[in-house]
Amino acid sequence: MIDIMTKIHDKFSIEFKVGFVTRRKMRHNDFSVYMWIFIPNSLDINPSTYTKSDFYRDVKSNVRLITPRFLLRNIVDGDAIPLQNIKQAMEKMASDPTRSTAAEYELQIKIFSAIVKSALRAEVNHIVGTNQQYDDIVYLCREYAKNARNILDSYRELFPIINTPSVTQASLEHFKFGDEFMSYMLNQYTFRLLEFLSQDKSLYSYEISALSDLLRKEQVYCKKMAYLTINEHDALENRNLIYSHGILKKYVESALYLRVPKKRDGVMIEQLYYSVAAGLSMIFATIISFYFQQRFGNFTWPFFIVLVISYMGKDRIKELARYYFAHRKGSKYFDNKAKISIGERNIGWIKEGVDFLQKSNIPQEVMQLRTKHHISPAESFIYDDKVLLYRKWVHIDRERMVANNVYHTDGINDIIRLNVNNFLQKMDNPYVPLQVIDEENNMHKIDCHKVYFLNIVMQYQYDDKTDYKRFRVSLSRNGIESIKEIV
Repeated sequence: MIDIMTKIHDKFSIEFKVGFVTRRKMRHNDFSVYMWIFIPNSLDINPSTYTKSDFYRDVKSNVRLITPRFLLRNIVDGDAIPLQNIKQAMEKMASDPTRSTAAEYELQIKIFSAIVKSALRAEVNHIVGTNQQYDDIVYLCREYAKNARNILDSYRELFPIINTPSVTQASLEHFKFGDEFMSYMLNQYTFRLLEFLSQDKSLYSYEISALSDLLRKEQVYCKKMAYLTINEHDALENRNLIYSHGILKKYVESALYLRVPKKRDGVMIEQLYYSVAAGLSMIFATIISFYFQQRFGNFTWPFFIVLVISYMGKDRIKELARYYFAHRKGSKYFDNKAKISIGERNIGWIKEGVDFLQKSNIPQEVMQLRTKHHISPAESFIYDDKVLLYRKWVHIDRERMVANNVYHTDGINDIIRLNVNNFLQKMDNPYVPLQVIDEENNMHKIDCHKVYFLNIVMQYQYDDKTDYKRFRVSLSRNGIESIKEIV
């Protein structure tokens, strides 16, 4: 299965989170994702102004394991696997502080923290993102507060296990990194829940009070532990707080990120094609030389002139053949290939490629999606988009992936960020003044947004199944305005 989520990452970047979920009964899992990006012609994005190198500079891709899934209530209660795993790692490290036990202890802290983050997010999304009844919301909010408090308390109660002379100060710091990160996550998702409940304060007054109390107690704890906290009157501390949160996020998620070193794909076939091109040009030059040598003889002016012309033609044939083969290669091969590795163990690979396409080479299904739901009916009669195709092929060896993980994981997430700065360079001003007249015949100017639309059609294939999604991205000179799925 392939799961695709998209959002605005920042003012100039779109994020696509593509989840490749493997089947348990299949060892080898293959996925493909094709992304057709329809770019307005007025932006002057074409093969001569926007090369493959430009595109790959604008695209950032991070590959990581899908976070192991646990319900919030199942993380620490009873014989919960996450709590038991981290407890055992701490006990081993405290009793035998070797390099391997210390590495396992650090890994378990990172994974435990990532599991808590994922569970908090899922719980809050379940409450605010679905049409829950009043009684259900009340129950779920109280369970959320109870379970979140229980997780943090249970984790902090483990500290005496490693608070021994055998454990180094650096190892104690790792425990605090996980503690501070989970505290930050609790604040982030609880505030999101409070925003949802605050839409009807009178109805959810008790839940709002309980969650606010949870946040205040956590803030007191953070100050006691000398963790950075938000301060309305200290901009420098707040800046350092944001920076610290970013570092902690990278620290925790480093346990899930996979090594994906890239290299060019199809290098051997490319050289073979170029050798054939050189051979064809040499055959042309040799045939011309032999023919005119027999007709005019050696060391004659006609033969000399024909020889020069034949070599001129030879160079052109060579370049044309190289261009033809490069075009044929681009349609069948990929630009880059990267191995997916956990540690030193290879669990699969990813291939990617990008090309500009002619309208005639775009599948009919894609064009039908592109032309649906126009904002202006006139769009149906004007088609001058430049089309950029970004394609990705992913192969995962599930047996190897499972063998290299303590926890069960469903697959990998490929997080793709596309920076649109290059698309904004030739846009008009972000506002266009229009005039209106009131009932008293007074004229007024209204600044209206001037936007351009990127239309993105995605095709994803897995297990003989093909699905499509279409997104409309609104851009202005100021950056990304909105992104909307068109259904």
